[in-house]
Amino acid sequence: MLGPMSRLGTESHSRRSSAAVAAALFVTLQATSPVAAYETDQYSPRSLHLADAVEQLNGQVNEALVEIAAEWRGGPDPQRFARLAYKRLGGRHWVDRLERWAVRNEAIDKFHPRRRGSIYSGLPPWATRAAFFFGVGPTIQVDGVLMGTDKLGHFVSQGWKYHKRYLRSRSIGHAVRLGVRNEASIFGSPATGTFSNADLVANYEGLRFYRSLFEAGVVEDLPAIIEWTDNRARVARPFDFRHHVNDYWDEALNPNRYDRLLRRRMLVRLGTLCPRFEEDPAAWVSPDDEELRQSYALLGLRDGTTHRLDRVCSSE
Repeated sequence: MLGPMSRLGTESHSRRSSAAVAAALFVTLQATSPVAAYETDQYSPRSLHLADAVEQLNGQVNEALVEIAAEWRGGPDPQRFARLAYKRLGGRHWVDRLERWAVRNEAIDKFHPRRRGSIYSGLPPWATRAAFFFGVGPTIQVDGVLMGTDKLGHFVSQGWKYHKRYLRSRSIGHAVRLGVRNEASIFGSPATGTFSNADLVANYEGLRFYRSLFEAGVVEDLPAIIEWTDNRARVARPFDFRHHVNDYWDEALNPNRYDRLLRRRMLVRLGTLCPRFEEDPAAWVSPDDEELRQSYALLGLRDGTTHRLDRVCSSE
């Protein structure tokens, strides 16, 4: 068993290592995108009334699909079409095109705080890591759900990676294991101190989007989005984010799993929100929680309910 001094030394080493990781990421990625941010905050804007962005986002996706179809030459090729959709909406960028568009579009209502005005206020850099350097990304409302704009990137680009793995294996389980591995490594815990369950949900819904381009019944009982007529692509039904976004995209309702450097500090910080929880307890728990938990059981979500406000405040 480690003694007090040994534990202190271990924690100090962990602090230095974590800070070094975050600093290295900051230096490497600072030039990649001026709007890059790792973390978002759906706790702080709970009482705000953000205008819903679902129609604007639907318009961007549908415009891309219509343009690809109008420009199509060469006969049926579902995978080339899906790849072009990925390139129009995502692409090889630190921040995907759709996400960047949403962040920069002044017509989209958003909560975009400085770190000091967010749930991460007052937390040390060696615990928050990349969030300390990059700040906190915007939160928007989509079909009544508060979600970080980073989820758009997960939907488009990580969903595309899931889709490629699915095509090779025809196994959903094989496809989603990629996300768990990435969330536990390059996109998650080491750089940010968090394992984001909502990221994994957005990734998986992105897979469903790409499949639904040409597979009927992937989204409810709806037909495929694209059909072929005389060797030309045609949009048979419009894409709609309402078929994909739900309460598990919201990191206050589907909380992150925090590592040991951040877990206790986040509990203390969240405890300061208990007066707001007492004012409206229903705003902090999804009425569909059990159904969603079962629906996404295959994704490898990690229990973060200790950081859901009903749990935090019941132990106050």
